[in-house]
Amino acid sequence: MTKAKTNPGRFFEDYKVGQVISHAVPRTVAEGERALYHALYPARGALYSSDVFAGNCGLDGSPVDDLIAFHVVFGKTVPDVSLNAVANLGYAEGRWILPVYPGDTLRSESEVIGVKENSNGKSGVVYVRTRGLNQNDEVVLEYVRWVMVRKGDLSAPAPATVLPDLQKVVPAEDLIIPEGLDFSDYDFDLAGEPHRWGDYEIGEKIDHVDGVTIEEAEHMIATRLWQNTAKVHFDATFREDGKRLIYGGHVISMARALSFNGLANAQMIVALNGGAHANPCFAGDTVKAWSEVLDKAETDAPGVGAIRLRLVAVKQGAAPFALKGEDGKYAPEVLLDLDYWALMPL
Repeated sequence: MTKAKTNPGRFFEDYKVGQVISHAVPRTVAEGERALYHALYPARGALYSSDVFAGNCGLDGSPVDDLIAFHVVFGKTVPDVSLNAVANLGYAEGRWILPVYPGDTLRSESEVIGVKENSNGKSGVVYVRTRGLNQNDEVVLEYVRWVMVRKGDLSAPAPATVLPDLQKVVPAEDLIIPEGLDFSDYDFDLAGEPHRWGDYEIGEKIDHVDGVTIEEAEHMIATRLWQNTAKVHFDATFREDGKRLIYGGHVISMARALSFNGLANAQMIVALNGGAHANPCFAGDTVKAWSEVLDKAETDAPGVGAIRLRLVAVKQGAAPFALKGEDGKYAPEVLLDLDYWALMPL
């Protein structure tokens, strides 16, 4: 009798609080990732496009986009965390700790910090804290996410519920500013917009105007690029409706890129306070975005301010600045609700 050598992935009953998972296949990030990322999304951040611009801001050349680092680290975790996921539900306590440059090699590890079986007994929610490390074993980013995962054995007993106590917002004083970053001689003309930190007011909402229709082919390229193997993104027979679910990170990157129109100088993401993939996205949906200024803080870095933003992605048919209804539930056209800190010239 031959023993099975293939990996069916973990199911909900396979996770135990305290379990640490070292994810396979480290990845050396190169300029190719940047080129593909900028081809897939209308990404135009000057700091991530020009070594000269980044050098004038005190960095050792242009790092790869923050979300490239996120996607690479995230993708490593999928075979162990969300291969059998129904949906990726949310994020918290994310921090970008070190810039990632071409030539850096990234790997990922996750700790299970919470579990809760759903009332239907067919699935449960798993909470993990993931860290991305470089070739020097330095943490470059970390975040918590929670995922709804199918049960493999419906008769498996429910584990004791453990819900982690998570911060709703990463405090401004805990933000890590890249070493040497200096916006005191920032070139607003080359960056693309004149708006600086002091021009934004808490409570202000910005319609980013532009939209992009999601294509199946581009989503497939993006999901493979990040080595994300979740079945819901590739296998049209995995969902009852016969549709392939668009990877939530694809929507994040699309919305972030669209936000350039109005927030071109929100250069570096330094924290992810929270996030929800409010409704599923499918090929053919046209994604637009709007942002709300939630908070602002000064930093110790010369010329650098921190701005806390809510980034909302919506699809066609959404009302202006659509978010939630009177019942507190997300409007059906809302795809993403993301709360993050970024760095901006004062």
